[in-house]
Amino acid sequence: MNETTIGILYIVGLFALLWFLMIRPQQQRQKKHMQMVANIKVNDRIVTVGGIYGTVIKVKEDTFIIKIAENVRIEILRNAVAQVLSSSSESVDLKKD
Repeated sequence: MNETTIGILYIVGLFALLWFLMIRPQQQRQKKHMQMVANIKVNDRIVTVGGIYGTVIKVKEDTFIIKIAENVRIEILRNAVAQVLSSSSESVDLKKD
């Protein structure tokens, strides 16, 4: 093999390593987050990326309306959900026991 071929293989190897260590895990996290957001239903407890805790009271196409206190409701984007604390299906399962 000549030096040009070795150089090209080195660059291709670096790109493959970069993809496996950085890009692929980010895509998996993004896919998992999208799936989590798609499964949010009314009465699910969530936390936003800003740290606001609330309960989903209405699901819209691109947003959620959440209740954060008595008579306090805010509308947030779907992408603003950081975590689902408890879902309505879990609370139904707990009530059955």
